[in-house]
Amino acid sequence: MQAKQRGGALGTLVILIALGVGGYYAYTMFVAPSEPPSCAAQLQSCLAKCRKTTTEAPAAQACQDACQRDAAACK
Repeated sequence: MQAKQRGGALGTLVILIALGVGGYYAYTMFVAPSEPPSCAAQLQSCLAKCRKTTTEAPAAQACQDACQRDAAACK
């Protein structure tokens, strides 16, 4: 009797995983934007990454300058 219960739990887990994967792909196909981010959005993302990854002021400034250069090239 326990073997049958274990199989039922495993089957339920497999179904839940399949539903999760299917939901993710449905989200990416129908909800997530398909167009690339704008230059302003890329700049904001880059600046946020600089704030999170750099701890020293010169490195942070260099990272922000690189973001500004990339933004200028984007336009």
